[in-house]
Amino acid sequence: MIKIYHNNRCSKSRCAIALLEEKGKKIEVVKYLENTPSEEELKRIIKLLGIPPIDLVRKNEAIWKENYKGKELTNTEIITAMVQNPKLIERPIVINGDKAVIGRPTEAILDII
Repeated sequence: MIKIYHNNRCSKSRCAIALLEEKGKKIEVVKYLENTPSEEELKRIIKLLGIPPIDLVRKNEAIWKENYKGKELTNTEIITAMVQNPKLIERPIVINGDKAVIGRPTEAILDII
């Protein structure tokens, strides 16, 4: 089953679900703003994505600009910031087994399904 970390208000996230449904994939939707991943879960996702934690941060969010921008943060501090402020997590994140991708652009999802 494919897992998607989803925000209903995000058009890219809605497009990702539509693509997966169109392809007939069974999906588990995680509404991460309501069910925030733990630090361990985020570390696992980041490892699957093969990116540094900062690349999973939505840097244009007001929370980031007001509280974190310009500061030298460790990877652990970045992950903690995302757990405390899940709006900072880039979306949608799609996980299929041991493969993961940020669905921007939506077509990137095709690489792992």
